[in-house]
Amino acid sequence: MELSLNQKLNNILTCINKNIKPNLFLHVCCGPCSTAVLKRLNDFFNIYIIFFNSNIDTIDEFNLRLLQLKKVLEINKYNIKIIYDIYCHEDFLDYVRGYEHCKEGGDRCTKCFEFRLNKSYDVAIDYINKNNLTNSINYLCTTLSISPHKNAKLIEEIGENICLNSEYLKYLPSDFKKENGFLDSINLSKKFGLYRQNYCGCEFSK
Repeated sequence: MELSLNQKLNNILTCINKNIKPNLFLHVCCGPCSTAVLKRLNDFFNIYIIFFNSNIDTIDEFNLRLLQLKKVLEINKYNIKIIYDIYCHEDFLDYVRGYEHCKEGGDRCTKCFEFRLNKSYDVAIDYINKNNLTNSINYLCTTLSISPHKNAKLIEEIGENICLNSEYLKYLPSDFKKENGFLDSINLSKKFGLYRQNYCGCEFSK
């Protein structure tokens, strides 16, 4: 019987030596989604955050969500570095051109996952090469699967394909909504007083 994504993640976490932590390049979509994910993973990895979310419809909304992420890091005193937070909405619009009218959760969202994970992979590889991490164990992952509206299996397949032939980067199996991850993110967001957006990000999801 095939293990679930959550079981695969737990098996990896169980085998980690916390004295020699692997690196995790974590794509974070927003502060609220980061709460439960960082709480679960922080003890096991050296985490580097990639805030690549050019799908977000305005720069003001992008900056507001980035501010909430920084608030999470500050409140929890996480020693975690944000290594990328550049916004370019035109790149997103070019990538999903022709998919604008797809239903929410459909092909446009698949393109969006690809867009953000491909860029996150490139950012991670660049960081690994520039910081002499080629001999380390390095993982790529995203917080997106914590949402009950996101298909964790699809996200996993995209991430696995992107990392398939990589010499330095493996995709970390995950379905962060499991083990009450989504509920935990809601409760932590309320506790920290975070802004929780009511749409995924792009003008089409709005």
